[in-house]
Amino acid sequence: ELSEAGILEAIDRGSHGGGGTGTFWTLDPIDGTQGFLRGDQYAVALALIQEGRVVMGLLGCPNLPWDGGRPDGPAGCLFAARRGSGAGWRPLHEDGEFRPIRVDSAADPAAASICESVESGHTAQGPSADVAARLGVSSPPFRIDSQCKYAAIARGDASIYLRLPTRDDYREKIWDHAAGSILVEEAGGAVTDIAGLPLDFSLGRTLQANRGVVATNRLVHKAVINAVQSVLGGGGRSEQ
Repeated sequence: ELSEAGILEAIDRGSHGGGGTGTFWTLDPIDGTQGFLRGDQYAVALALIQEGRVVMGLLGCPNLPWDGGRPDGPAGCLFAARRGSGAGWRPLHEDGEFRPIRVDSAADPAAASICESVESGHTAQGPSADVAARLGVSSPPFRIDSQCKYAAIARGDASIYLRLPTRDDYREKIWDHAAGSILVEEAGGAVTDIAGLPLDFSLGRTLQANRGVVATNRLVHKAVINAVQSVLGGGGRSEQ
């Protein structure tokens, strides 16, 4: 059993600078701090990065319902994804095999639902509403804390996750997106920045080459990127 000093020493070892060479883990022990404090959604997010590429991700979501359509049902989910091997989930407090998950099949953006952060400081909610209007989305946004948003996209609870920049100089942290992004990709979805460029995890502790994040079921990705660019400008081009 570790002492307080031992725990603090272990935490201090988490000072790797990241980058594009070697193999390292990136961990967010409480992703979604405000959700955690409210007793709502948060995640423990762990990802393995090799040569600047995310190759494995794990998300523990203690308060996330097993079934997104039954918010009052049993809760606590563990999600896992490995590059080239798909994505799955199982109840957090039960042993057993992981069950495959897949993004939804909505091809019409107007029929899609948009997932975004609860905290307005994490995403520009006004522009998100403008993007929804351009897409013809009529359903209210599905607001949820932490990388549970990625899990919601990966298992088909929603079709679109928007994390739009709140200021020009902000760059996302790799631990906020590594595990979730591979989960969505291995479930059949797409994850890029607001210009449609892949997230680049090879540049250190932040996504220096990217602005914002857009995750979708892939089918509506190009339309979403076009709508985001129309609202925010910037001239980015979609590669999806």
